[in-house]
Amino acid sequence: MPNRHASIEIGLNAVVVSVSEGVPQIVHVTDVESNALDNLPYGPFDPIHHRTFEIGLRTWVESQTALSLGYVEQLYTFGDRGRHRVSGDEGPHVVSVGYLALTRQTADSENTLARHNSAWRSWYDYFPWEDWRSGRPPVLDDEILPALEAWTLETPPAGEPPKPLSRQERVRLAFGLEAPHWDEERALERYELLYEAGLLREAERDGRPAALARNTLPFLGVAMRFDHRRVLATAISRLRGKLKYRPVIFELMPEVFTLTELQTSVEAISGRHLHKQNFRRLVENADLVEPTGATSTATGGRPAALFRFRHQLMSERPAPGLRVGGR
Repeated sequence: MPNRHASIEIGLNAVVVSVSEGVPQIVHVTDVESNALDNLPYGPFDPIHHRTFEIGLRTWVESQTALSLGYVEQLYTFGDRGRHRVSGDEGPHVVSVGYLALTRQTADSENTLARHNSAWRSWYDYFPWEDWRSGRPPVLDDEILPALEAWTLETPPAGEPPKPLSRQERVRLAFGLEAPHWDEERALERYELLYEAGLLREAERDGRPAALARNTLPFLGVAMRFDHRRVLATAISRLRGKLKYRPVIFELMPEVFTLTELQTSVEAISGRHLHKQNFRRLVENADLVEPTGATSTATGGRPAALFRFRHQLMSERPAPGLRVGGR
């Protein structure tokens, strides 16, 4: 018989993304009750005051960060038991609807966030293995792949649901073991494998057997409260994929920009270094930008032409993204 006393609470999580000086940043909120763990902006859905989930989300983000969101997209519904683990799993079961939100930083946004106990932080602080802009991250070969290789040789625990692919195959696909097959869009798959293998603090905190069986855990990025790092991984995968078929990158750009600034922002999100001339040909062929006729000397060197997004493109045809390709 179902437990008629069980209750469910619907929560709203936001991954608020911006790019500043070549760094992909998210908003995290400080909560004194979470032992200083980083939180995503979060609040419960109130059907009396919130006509839609998105209205509720925008309300909570604005109250917690004072930011006014631009582009917002629903990601996924997160409802696994244990995701908001408390002693004895008591209290209402929290089902969260995750959202990806894009915004531009302003000169005062950092101070504004600070007044609301929140701040910007690089998403690579949470996922250091995802940043390939300066080459292959050392943490992959030093910590992650040796630990995962050992995990693939272990006997799965009794009662583990069967999966269509073996552990070895899943690691090979997610981490691109046959170079150069690293796929930046598999950020969520990589996070979930590391969690399943018990290599993350979240797995230890949630009491997962694979983590409790280990003597020590490697430092694999900053842990977050509840399953917020999983929500963030979902947003990273979604945004990296969306770059290739929608002009969402311009939601993160100022009104006018240089092509170098545009390239730096695309590299920040994708985690990949891009060849300068190839990138410029890609932008020109897609007909995404137009020159303003002005130049910038902000770099201190030769004046650079300023461009803007061609908004009329949206009415001419489905606007493409920037197909930067796989590694």
